[in-house]
Amino acid sequence: MTPAPTHPSAPAGGPGTYRDHWGIPHLWADSPDQLAFLQGMNAATDRSWQIELERWRSEGRTAEVLGADVVVWDTFARQSRLDDTARRCFDKLDPATQRWCGQYAAGVNQALDDGLRGGPEFDQSSSSPEPWNPWTPLGVFLVHHILFSTFPNKLFRAHVARTLGDDAVSLFSIEAPVWSGSNAWAAHGSTTASGLPLIAGDPHRLMELPGVYQQIRLACPEFDALGFAFPGVPGLPHFAHTGHTAWAITNAMADYQDLFEEELRRVTDIDGERIEARGAAGWETVVVRSETITVRGGEPVDVEIIETARGPIISETPDGGALSLRFPARVEGRLGFEALLPLLRSRSVSDVEAAFDAWVEPVNSVVAADDSGAVRHFVAGLVPQRNPANRRLPAPAFSARHEWDGQYVILPRTEVEHFAVSANDRAAGGGDAVAMEFAPAHRALRIRALLELAPPGTLSVDDMQSIQTDTALGPWPLFQSMLSSLDTDDLSAEAKELRTLMLAWEGRMDADSHPAAVFAAWRGAVVQRLARHHALAPLHEPTGYSPLFGPWLSIASRVGFALETLLLHGSELGISVATEAATALEDVALEESMLNGAAWGDRHKLLAVHVLPGDLASAAPAADLSGDTGCVLCTESLPGVDDRSFRGPVARYVWDLSDRRRSRWIVPFGASGTPDHQHFADQLPLWTAGQLAPVVTDWADLAQDTR
Repeated sequence: MTPAPTHPSAPAGGPGTYRDHWGIPHLWADSPDQLAFLQGMNAATDRSWQIELERWRSEGRTAEVLGADVVVWDTFARQSRLDDTARRCFDKLDPATQRWCGQYAAGVNQALDDGLRGGPEFDQSSSSPEPWNPWTPLGVFLVHHILFSTFPNKLFRAHVARTLGDDAVSLFSIEAPVWSGSNAWAAHGSTTASGLPLIAGDPHRLMELPGVYQQIRLACPEFDALGFAFPGVPGLPHFAHTGHTAWAITNAMADYQDLFEEELRRVTDIDGERIEARGAAGWETVVVRSETITVRGGEPVDVEIIETARGPIISETPDGGALSLRFPARVEGRLGFEALLPLLRSRSVSDVEAAFDAWVEPVNSVVAADDSGAVRHFVAGLVPQRNPANRRLPAPAFSARHEWDGQYVILPRTEVEHFAVSANDRAAGGGDAVAMEFAPAHRALRIRALLELAPPGTLSVDDMQSIQTDTALGPWPLFQSMLSSLDTDDLSAEAKELRTLMLAWEGRMDADSHPAAVFAAWRGAVVQRLARHHALAPLHEPTGYSPLFGPWLSIASRVGFALETLLLHGSELGISVATEAATALEDVALEESMLNGAAWGDRHKLLAVHVLPGDLASAAPAADLSGDTGCVLCTESLPGVDDRSFRGPVARYVWDLSDRRRSRWIVPFGASGTPDHQHFADQLPLWTAGQLAPVVTDWADLAQDTR
């Protein structure tokens, strides 16, 4: 079929901000630079407090506003050189991209000059926004992704190896013991009703208030793109539809950051005192500076910043040493912002792929399609070539065998003839060439199975939307097998009843399901019993690492992540898994709510994350949710820790390449970051119900914002 027009004429009102029924901003400007200026102004207006917090985080200054509780973040931000890395990457941009990013920051500053940057959080915290630097957007992007890769998992593996022995490390792998739940898939036109491709998916992150992604349209005479932006960052890096092309990403789970165990010494000679680190060629002088963190309501904190030839020191080690972090953006002085403008201008999948050639980190699995019918799946970013042992544990800094050789892995690229499915899984992420662990294949296999159920040439936008809300629990067969094999002779009548109830269950994590609630309670009880088992007692010893990494080092959380592996191999640690599973049934039988028909939604509620002063944290209702970890509808919980969901699909979308007007999108909250605004959380009911809002493209259907 003939694609619909994709570059409508300019709006009658000329350059400015227009809004649809949901308050979503549609920006029109006369040039890309003017459009970046408008996008910066809009972010500073709609998400003023949010973007300023991210700016403070990138500069290591949150304690100035939030107090002593966040000094640990500011220490990490300064020690890892986030702001300096952002500036370094900005300085190396080509002139056109540098000017474009600078215009975005100028738009943020114009909103400040125009008095549009207020908000209740500023008032209640007695703080004020400040002018942005041209490199601040790069710092904001770094903040979102510096902990997005695998290096914190190496800390846990090192702790396991030190306390339980090296052989135990693999028992805490699930394919990746990390939070993961993002999905993206593409259907070739040969499988769709329109004859042209469909792309759909949902990224998973913390359920932050305001939302981490902002729906927005960026249009000028050169291009007309809509998608999801990071407030504080120009362009549409991850999910967008230009009318000619569409793309979507998931985290490829690549291992591109290394930790090095550094041996440091202080040396005093005629030139004064200095610090040296032991490298492969001997002792080397390191870069040292001191900075002071201002703390609201507390004493200032001095931070010593040390950078070795491998990278900045980001934590102490249990033996009194130090860990340095090496990551491509710091090494190369590039983040990948050179891709952002070419993506907006793209008119074919080849253009999209060429744009992503400039991408650095995080490493992403990309699905892309265009209105000619082409569909491609590829991995974008930089994965350093080095000793595979670096992926498992922190590497010795003095060993030449663990150095980076300056080369990067060639990443996979595939022409898609039917379906491309990416769900943080091994097959989509590039396999052993890029990482040691990936997410379990449950979601990817389920999505592909649902796509293949449709008769050829019938898939529609409705079908894509339906897949997004599928609640079948991927690992249920393993748990079902465990329950089936339990010796029931010594079980109480109540425990037997609950076991029978679960074995008759179809394995769907629906909010109104009582068996789903019973299963979750039993699963959580198993996690708690394993976490407290005497065989794992050594894990509870102090790790010696920075408290910032506490969430990655939580024993109950890690047991929950690795539960599938531990059920199969726990005996290698001396654990009778069957005994613990049976006793966990008795634990659940003591819960009155489980015997009285409580539903999964009674336990599995939306837990919005908000660390700021003010009323924002309670402004969104705690909705009952379907789905769970291991479902396509991955409203993640932490089994054994918390059944509420504080991570989940922070956006959903379906991009239709035959007609962009049939595309749909949703975020869990809304367009505005101000709690009392009508568009603060107006999309939540649709999001909770698994619905999507229509994409609006006709300028005549939009209202001009005259602020």
